[in-house]
Amino acid sequence: VPGFDPSLSMMTGITPINPMIPGMGLVPPPPPTDVPVVKEIIHCKSCTLFPPNPNLPPPSTRERPPGCKTVFVGGLPENATEEIIQEVFEQCGDITAIRKSKKNFCHIRFAEEFMVDKAIYLSGYRMRLGSSTDKKDSGRLHVDFAQARDDFYEWECKQRMLAREERHRRKMEEDRLRPPSPPAIMHYSEHEAALLAEKLKDDSKFSEAITVLLTWIERGEVNRRSANQFYSMVQSANSHVRRLMNEKAAHEQEMEQAKESFKNALTGILTQFEQIVAVFNASTRQKAWDHFSKAQRKNIDIWRKHSEELRNAHSEQLMGIRREEEMEMSDDDSGDNPSKKLRVDDS
Repeated sequence: VPGFDPSLSMMTGITPINPMIPGMGLVPPPPPTDVPVVKEIIHCKSCTLFPPNPNLPPPSTRERPPGCKTVFVGGLPENATEEIIQEVFEQCGDITAIRKSKKNFCHIRFAEEFMVDKAIYLSGYRMRLGSSTDKKDSGRLHVDFAQARDDFYEWECKQRMLAREERHRRKMEEDRLRPPSPPAIMHYSEHEAALLAEKLKDDSKFSEAITVLLTWIERGEVNRRSANQFYSMVQSANSHVRRLMNEKAAHEQEMEQAKESFKNALTGILTQFEQIVAVFNASTRQKAWDHFSKAQRKNIDIWRKHSEELRNAHSEQLMGIRREEEMEMSDDDSGDNPSKKLRVDDS
């Protein structure tokens, strides 16, 4: 191809186009920033709305009341009728009411809150009725938020409804997370009492049975006729005390055995630590130490210090266990010989 330079991969003699230049390449030009919204002329059947000067500051508005659906419209032409106002502002949304004053203003209430924002957009427009140039047929609109009791009442009702829904949702969540209620306890009868007496003798059913017995007594089911039966059940509850003490003694024995097993295991571990430390100490004596390299000596010294720290820690733990045993034995001796303790205190 004539005029083609392979080293440039493009046609020579032609200035290349930079694809990053806005409007010239593949990338579209960036949108302009800080450009005010351009308002256009609005044509209605009975009037025309001319936009305000874009160089002027936007019209000011008051603070928006909660639930605002009503706007104040001032600057209306004197000859503007309610039908013309309806024609202009119904483009913003459904109008529920128009309250027109004898002067050049009115209040317009919309069906929804978002329609108010559309009406505020018309603030600053100059309104001209037909093609007339009479002053009474033109005026500059000023649209602002209005505070109406109906709007505030509906807003309060809506807030109360939302609060009720939130409370209901929370209650449903609490009910879902609440643990199920315990089953209802049956009423006393001789048959139920006989069954309960058997449950009181069963270790696996004792907790459930003692709860029923307590409820019956608190309800006042004990009377002359049922006193003997209740006494028998209370006696069964007392018998369970002995079973509980035996169970506690068995657990204490298991705990003592576990302590003894742990102490023996700890003693064996400590013995092995002593042997390991002895090996390190023997390695640091000159007879063997001179044959190790500098790096090997450094490692042996680190290992020795670490082993000594672990040995000392385990030794302290074992000594603590033995001290606790000695204290327990001394407490037992004091409890077994109270008279001896008194004599010592008196002396």
